[in-house]
Amino acid sequence: MTPLTQLPDGERLPELLTIGVSVHIPEPYGTQLQDARAAHGDPQARSIPTHVTLLPPTEVPAELLPKIEEHLASVAAAHRPFRMLLRGAGTFRPVSPVVFVRVEEGAQECRLLEADVRSGPLARELAFPYHPHVTVAHGLPEDVLERAYEQARGYRASFRVPGFSLSRFDADEVWRPWRAYAFA
Repeated sequence: MTPLTQLPDGERLPELLTIGVSVHIPEPYGTQLQDARAAHGDPQARSIPTHVTLLPPTEVPAELLPKIEEHLASVAAAHRPFRMLLRGAGTFRPVSPVVFVRVEEGAQECRLLEADVRSGPLARELAFPYHPHVTVAHGLPEDVLERAYEQARGYRASFRVPGFSLSRFDADEVWRPWRAYAFA
């Protein structure tokens, strides 16, 4: 396994990088939701894999990566696989221009995971209270957000969550899964 301080092609990481931790949405649901986001004209649709955030974008020094990897492995070992049900639409408007698919089942497990992930070397304050969700439209005109909301109202997907992933935000402004952590 390539150390986190090195990219798979052997290139070294910058001294400071942006990471995130999330539950990735499996196929075919991940592509369905990403396609819906792209159809709404969301410019971030193809640069962010479909996910439920556990740790939002966080800048960390590369030298902390071994401790972060150890921390995330410990978190994964303390949790068990769970079922997730995505159903219906929600929004953070007017506070934030976001429309999302609701996490109806598995939300409590995500809350517990998020609290554990966002501790130790990844402890940080959040701008908003944690609310597990899958974004389908962000930062778009109000009429587009309303259309996205109406289309997401009938969405439903159920699947097993076997673990979570650490991702990195690269210089090309694309989020890439980097390391997967399976639950015990």
